[in-house]
Amino acid sequence: MNVFYEEDGGFKVGVIMTATDASLQVEAAHGKRSKIKTANVLLRFERPALGEFMALAEAAAGDIDTHFLWECCGQDEFGFEQLAEDYFGHKPAPVEAAGVAIRLHSAPMYFYRKGKGRYKAAPEDTLKAALAGLEKKRLQAEQVAACAAQLVRFELPDGFAPQVIQLLHKPDKNSLEFKALEQACQQTQLSPLRLLERCGAVPHAHDYHFQTFLLEYFPKGTAFGELELPAVPTDLPQAEVEAFSLDDSSTTEIDDALSVQPLADGGWRVGVHIAAPALAILPGSKLDQLVLQRLSTVYFPGNKITMLPQDVVECFTLQEGRSCPALSMYIDLNAALEVQSTESRIEAVRIAANLRNEILERNFNDEALASNSDGEYPFKSELRLLFDFARKLEAGRGKADPNRPPQVDYSFQVENDRVIIGKRKRGAPIDKLVSELMIFVNCAWGGLLAERNVPGIYRAQSMGRVRMTTSPAPHQGLGVPQYAWSSSPLRRAVDLLNQRQLIAVLRGEPAPYPKGSGELFAAMRDFDATYNAYLEFQDRMERYWCLRWLVQEGIGEIGAVVLRDGSSVRFDGLPFFCRHVTGLPELAPGRKIRLVLGSIDYLDLEIEVRFAGVAAEAAEVLPEAEDEDYQAEAADPIAEDEFSATDAAPPAAESATSEPEAV
Repeated sequence: MNVFYEEDGGFKVGVIMTATDASLQVEAAHGKRSKIKTANVLLRFERPALGEFMALAEAAAGDIDTHFLWECCGQDEFGFEQLAEDYFGHKPAPVEAAGVAIRLHSAPMYFYRKGKGRYKAAPEDTLKAALAGLEKKRLQAEQVAACAAQLVRFELPDGFAPQVIQLLHKPDKNSLEFKALEQACQQTQLSPLRLLERCGAVPHAHDYHFQTFLLEYFPKGTAFGELELPAVPTDLPQAEVEAFSLDDSSTTEIDDALSVQPLADGGWRVGVHIAAPALAILPGSKLDQLVLQRLSTVYFPGNKITMLPQDVVECFTLQEGRSCPALSMYIDLNAALEVQSTESRIEAVRIAANLRNEILERNFNDEALASNSDGEYPFKSELRLLFDFARKLEAGRGKADPNRPPQVDYSFQVENDRVIIGKRKRGAPIDKLVSELMIFVNCAWGGLLAERNVPGIYRAQSMGRVRMTTSPAPHQGLGVPQYAWSSSPLRRAVDLLNQRQLIAVLRGEPAPYPKGSGELFAAMRDFDATYNAYLEFQDRMERYWCLRWLVQEGIGEIGAVVLRDGSSVRFDGLPFFCRHVTGLPELAPGRKIRLVLGSIDYLDLEIEVRFAGVAAEAAEVLPEAEDEDYQAEAADPIAEDEFSATDAAPPAAESATSEPEAV
């Protein structure tokens, strides 16, 4: 005797070898023996032969119209043999009954399984919906196949163009476009980027990098929408100083200004005046939410994305000819320019001038100061005194080193798709003057918060690693006991939050962010990751414009210097690093070499480079990587639209919460 039975969601046949009331031992046509439950047996039959039965049953099932079968079965639960008898009009043969069972089992949308060999017809509305869904899937599969075929032919299907960046970086994996792209990539063995590039879908390389960044950090665009302007305080005490700022001509967010007053004892009172948006941008307000979303102004060659709307910036920027709200620190010096005391105030400060660095530097530079031939310029005596004070501060931090190899900072100007890359020696008088004073106030204000047991957001450094913390800790790179960014509240969220804490301390009010504040910690964490991502984007765009400059200037061969790792090189005259040079022999760090340049990939931001020989010039003494916080303080007022690019080492592949170790 043979049996037709159900096992593991399918149907099988076998000949009975032994039997009990509960189970059977059966042997399949190919000789395999199995033990099955008696309850799993659907049919017992003698004929046809075991080896023919399944083929005949499946053929019988193939002849049955599923929809007609559904119409025949009624609404009650039924057994497959009962339905087979109704369908065929006679007691079904084993092959016919098995054919009906196979057809029922293969159509779960039509028939709900209720037990071994028992089913119930799906309700009409449910069946219609299921069939519509099935048809939709079929049509979608055809659409995916058609789109994939177009992509394989390097043709862009309709509707793909607006989704290219999304498909490459944040795809909806359930979308038809993604499925088509995935199929086409498998067939062509190309990456999605290269396949879409072949289809002519990838935008201009500059736009590709920019749109990729916007998708990640500004998915809703860079516009601010309608925001109510904050109420600028008008009842602040007026400072008895005339202050001036030092900024690049393109600067719109003027955060800091300086003043100098002589004292009766022959000393001086130096004022550092910081724009005070925290007086009006209140915690929890819409502007505050915006600040905590953007976290920082984004700088990149030829453009920037500001943290605050321009009309809000206009309320607080230290604009020439206005009396502006400010958080001021006054530093009393004796005649030897030694700090005697400090005092912080909330006040209105008259801004006498916005000095522009590119004009001022024509006279206020190392060479002119050394030869005493700097001529006349606004606030000359004040600037000379501040420069002398800055050098004393630098020495006090233990960072003055006259033998340190000179480093170069680079700036990028982009006009009409043409790039100009400017160079300037780091540590120029304006750089040193501003950076040292900003480091001083950030250290002092961080110390004031610590003294009053009020939390702030600090940057600490030890063992070459920078981290952010809500508790004061030494910053070894700067040589200060604590360091809290507070000098750029129009451009960095951290500075704005610290300014709120400082204002509360000076007013004797409870701090907006008490100890253990989860809001303060979350802002610190988000800022750390986002700020580093913004800097990485700036580095990518500067790398792009370096490649464009090489082509623009027709550079086919260039000098370079081998860096400390022995395999990376830095191009001469550019902030451009290359990690792989074909044919580069083992050379000592600092060795000058010549390179032959090849093809450029603007999407991967790489260039083919081949070693051409050792240059005749003497080896270069590689400087240590300067602390990035020092660079930031120097860059903020000096080149608002660009941060400085160090020529000491190539960018390191670090996590977003740390900065590269010194090389």
